[in-house]
Amino acid sequence: MARSTRPMTPDRLERAALHYLERYAASRARFRRVLVEKVRRSHADRSPPGAEERDWIAAIEEKCVALGLLDDRRYAEMKARSLQRRGMPPGRIAQWLRARGIAAPDIDVALAALAADDGGSRASTLAAAINHARRRRFGPFRTRPVDADRRRREIAAMMRAGFPYGLASRIVDAPDAESLADTDPEEARSVEFIAED
Repeated sequence: MARSTRPMTPDRLERAALHYLERYAASRARFRRVLVEKVRRSHADRSPPGAEERDWIAAIEEKCVALGLLDDRRYAEMKARSLQRRGMPPGRIAQWLRARGIAAPDIDVALAALAADDGGSRASTLAAAINHARRRRFGPFRTRPVDADRRRREIAAMMRAGFPYGLASRIVDAPDAESLADTDPEEARSVEFIAED
């Protein structure tokens, strides 16, 4: 038996929007998609919103921006810090934010804030690489002995995650976590790839 749908009104849509923002941080693009989907589900035939409903969505979005509930710059900074703590390098963070509809200027501000917190963009990359290695138990964070094949796999995994070869090999080869604090990000980037037999 099909569920009956209640017609959408501006007040119902606004209440749903505020409820969503109470629970989740969102970019403007994501917020807009949520409201469009909410309107679609209120239609018996799941049709897209009409002109009047699109106007409601735009008005609610602008109201939430004016109230400070929606702020792409703040959202980008928060997500950038979170992703860096999970071990994502700045380039991948920018890519992730772009995919979620964040504008380039807001992404630049978020990455600049990360770099300022860490003492520069290279230091930010180093911090992300160390976090990634810790999370994946690579290098000095591993719990079992390493052989040449495992070392290559760890370096390859870090490179797939977006870290340069020099930095990945420096971290994987580090004898202990304390020695990573002395790693110069510029020097680690400049290490050339040396094929191993």
